[in-house]
Amino acid sequence: MGRPGLIGMAARTAVVAGTATAVSGRVQHRQQEKYYEQSQQEAYQAAQQQAAMDQAAAQAVANAQAAQAPAAPAPATGDDMMAKLGQLAQLHAQGILSDEEFSAAKAKLLS
Repeated sequence: MGRPGLIGMAARTAVVAGTATAVSGRVQHRQQEKYYEQSQQEAYQAAQQQAAMDQAAAQAVANAQAAQAPAAPAPATGDDMMAKLGQLAQLHAQGILSDEEFSAAKAKLLS
């Protein structure tokens, strides 16, 4: 039993290279799984934050509307009505009022 021959060394080299390739592939696969899980978690957290911001914005709009709504609406004069329509348009342009809210407030004011 001396030193291995050329074929034995080639076989041993092939086994070592195959093992290294398999280990490397498994490590790469695991890293991809970790990245995917992390990106899914970040997407979920971003969705939660967006939902919280949307809810806060809706609450702010409701509070702004409640603060601007008069207790007993008096019949509006022409100049007063134009001022209120302008104010509604400004709130709509700023994004505080949605299209539906703007339309409802305008219809209420004009009725």
